Amino acid sequence: MPQRVERDGVSVRAIRGTRAIIFAMDANEQARDGLLGFAIGRRRADGSVGWLRGFKFFKETVPDPQPGERRSTFDHPVQSFSWGHYNASPGEQMDYVIRPVRGSPGALEHGTPVDISVNAASEDSGDQTVLFNRGAIPSQAFADRFGNEGPSADEQNDPTNEKVQWLSRGLLEGALNFIAQATGSQFELRVAAYEFYYPPILDALLQAAGRGATVRISFDGGDQKRDGTVTPTDLSKKNYDAISDMGLDTAVGVSLHPRTLYSAITHNKFMVLLENGQPRQVLTGSTNFTPSGFLGQSNVIHILRKPDIATAYSAYWERLSADPATRLFKTQNLDQSPDPGQGWPNQDITPIYSPRRAGMMEWYASRFGAAEASVMFTAAFGVAPQIAAKFAEDRDYLRFVLMERKDRNAEEQAMVESDRDTRIALGARLNSQSIRYGLAGSGLDSWFREEEHFRKKGHIFYIHTKFMLLDALGDNPLIFTGSANFSDNSVESNDENMVLLSGDAARDVSEIYVSEFDRLFRHLYFRTVALNIARRRRSGGAGERSIAHLDPTDDWVASHFAAGSYRDKRRRLFR
Repeated sequence: MPQRVERDGVSVRAIRGTRAIIFAMDANEQARDGLLGFAIGRRRADGSVGWLRGFKFFKETVPDPQPGERRSTFDHPVQSFSWGHYNASPGEQMDYVIRPVRGSPGALEHGTPVDISVNAASEDSGDQTVLFNRGAIPSQAFADRFGNEGPSADEQNDPTNEKVQWLSRGLLEGALNFIAQATGSQFELRVAAYEFYYPPILDALLQAAGRGATVRISFDGGDQKRDGTVTPTDLSKKNYDAISDMGLDTAVGVSLHPRTLYSAITHNKFMVLLENGQPRQVLTGSTNFTPSGFLGQSNVIHILRKPDIATAYSAYWERLSADPATRLFKTQNLDQSPDPGQGWPNQDITPIYSPRRAGMMEWYASRFGAAEASVMFTAAFGVAPQIAAKFAEDRDYLRFVLMERKDRNAEEQAMVESDRDTRIALGARLNSQSIRYGLAGSGLDSWFREEEHFRKKGHIFYIHTKFMLLDALGDNPLIFTGSANFSDNSVESNDENMVLLSGDAARDVSEIYVSEFDRLFRHLYFRTVALNIARRRRSGGAGERSIAHLDPTDDWVASHFAAGSYRDKRRRLFR
């Protein structure tokens, strides 16, 4: 459960992720008087404090901030009632200090410290593991640490490389550790892949086979025509080349099961671990087995150590491996995983497999519309019309949307933007503009663009996750996560998988998902601020108060307590 402490009219709640912690502050009327913001820091073992840094400053002391510049919140406090710290370590106990700041920019007064001890969530305990990479590049932090240059071809294929480990942020390590469990002839790994050409993953599977495990791989193998011939595609060629280069096509213990009779795309990304013929664990999520999947795009891996769920995935894999035609496959999938219907949830974890007949998108939309306090939603390719229509309904809760770009359908985008309580962060626009304006981190962006050059469409540089969080900060959160993009195609045409989490299964990981969603949302906002500063600087423009400057008075507080306003609702949601 969230941790909360209060002192002298200021309260702080900590929302615990594995590598990200959100602090939600609140203040009574007396404590708000003269409040200039909050200084936030980590208390060291010797009792001293390392103050976290922010990117907004008092004009009176920093009149000309540079794009990407950051300074201590002790001198330039956070003027918000929520803040994220993104350098936690899984399972680590951390002691934080939050101090209200008053006075004036040139003579700050730091109030009574609010100390809060937080244990970051563990990645390795229980029956679920949730792993997110850095994602949402370009990154000022990457430039600070490694210079403005992305990983070379040799570096990106080395799991021990420091750049790779920083970008992966545990995602690649988690996948490799999952595979490494297959040690001996009693183990079997069943892989379902769309893009399958990241050497560290292929090599790990080859090593598992070398240890005696059975490895069976279903992957995009081209487009089979009615006469039975298979037409290679750009992707299938890339997959086959990588398989051949690694020697998986001739390795003892490895069998290949190319998928060629799919209707649209074979979009799965999961692995099942079996022991003595019994499915034990499943690894699923949004991560393609590619360099960009692990190191560039925002992605998630969700591991379920639940034999019943692994058994269901294993049965789905068996159907995939037979390369069924779409009509038969739809019937099989719907028989195994029926639409949840009105009776859901009747279990904490419900797998959903595609392709299937129409109906599932309407169900997702109904759950979206039934939320009571919040929606946090990632939409790589836009928002489906069934869900877009729900935005047009005037509901009194907050909706946060991470999108790669605005929907190409203007009518649907207008519906999404029509709700006064919706906030949208866009990713793709930052790619070319960050390079154009030379932001720190743009070298990493240039690397990612080159890595993605082979794609004919899509160009998902930022938001590649596919999850929906409903009332995630309440007592009864719902989490939908997997490979599908919440679209008609993902339900009716693609090979896809999703898991619907409720009850204890959702509560166990809801704070992890919320903290990571918040991290990505804030990152895109930060990049937008940096770009706006760069544009203003290049055009010679100025303003009464730069978007990078803090308010030197307590006037900023009022909007966070204006009843019914967005900021008031956000403060109440997170507190």
